[in-house]
Amino acid sequence: MAKTKRQLFQKRRLRVRNRLRKTANGRPRLSVHRSGKNMSAQIIDDLNGVTLAAASTLEKSLGVVGKNNIEASSKVGAEIAKRAKKAGVEDVYFDRGGFLFHGKVKALADAAREGGLKF
Repeated sequence: MAKTKRQLFQKRRLRVRNRLRKTANGRPRLSVHRSGKNMSAQIIDDLNGVTLAAASTLEKSLGVVGKNNIEASSKVGAEIAKRAKKAGVEDVYFDRGGFLFHGKVKALADAAREGGLKF
């Protein structure tokens, strides 16, 4: 049976998240979302259902409004690391969603690691 691209993406996203939950050990999750025009990241505490920190290319303070390239992803990663430190979070697990760990998603992860997040 042929499935739509959206259904396959949802299936992949849930598979990744469920595998990571098994090894989370109470750590918050760094969730990444990539659209055609923007990139965003959130640090979410799943135990309490609270977003601890967030960063996106939609924010004017980052200076990359409406851009979705590797440079913009790196800025979002550095900013999410800085905001996580301010919120008192150092250890997270990286939830790439249904996206491949390549290109923009990898740039965001590398910048977050350089900013001090451990995953």
